Amino acid sequence: MIKRLATAIALCAAVAATATSAQSSLKDIVSIDVLDGGMTARGTYMAALRLTLSEGWKTYWRAPGDAGIPPTFNWRKSRNLGEMDYIWPTPQVFDQNGMQSIGYKDQLVLPVEISPADPSRPMQLRGTIEIGVCRDVCIPATLSIDHQIDRKARRNPAIAAALAQRPYDRREGGVKTATCRLTPIDGGLRIEARIALPSTGGREVAVIEPGNAQIWASQTETSRQGGILTAASDLIHVKNGAYALDRSAVRITVLGRDRAVEIQGCAPG
Repeated sequence: MIKRLATAIALCAAVAATATSAQSSLKDIVSIDVLDGGMTARGTYMAALRLTLSEGWKTYWRAPGDAGIPPTFNWRKSRNLGEMDYIWPTPQVFDQNGMQSIGYKDQLVLPVEISPADPSRPMQLRGTIEIGVCRDVCIPATLSIDHQIDRKARRNPAIAAALAQRPYDRREGGVKTATCRLTPIDGGLRIEARIALPSTGGREVAVIEPGNAQIWASQTETSRQGGILTAASDLIHVKNGAYALDRSAVRITVLGRDRAVEIQGCAPG
């Protein structure tokens, strides 16, 4: 596990080293625009960030795997924004230099549900997104956005399609139980989740997210025996010290050939 973490750190260093030469051609690799989807029944507004990638390039999911670069968002310069909820479409699993990464190729439409701080005032979405884009090499990209939300926009088919591609929740996925057993290891915890759910088809990859940005999760080991899927990962705090894990914050996403299922929280097991 420590070796895998060291490999990931080395990969990030290599990414940084290529950034300067790659930035000049970044506009030929990836572009971003904002789609408006109008008001929801809850009084919030739907929008989407659309990333368009050149042929052969990909970008990453919120949990990108050991070989990926996690996306970060900075909206501090926006106006009249309250809460924002990102609704990630089901990603793909890639093998990259002997390591696993998770993300999207060609295009990502990322729906965002936005609550205005003041419903009577316009909303300005202004900020930057930092992502990784990869083909033969990986490079970091900083993309700028300055967009006024169209409050009168109608339903957008591209946003609707992206929403339909989200993973199933517990009920939709037929999850019966989800338990997590925690075992102390050197520098952290070993988590083993046992999930009772029907097969999602073909090779199944589970991703465990600890629910705490200060905790690093290793690539999950996934196996199935009948109706039980087992997923195990090592969880290491960035300060390499003891910590308490909130099981209710743990999110487990099972990615299969036919569908994906997302489980929020797990009981002691």
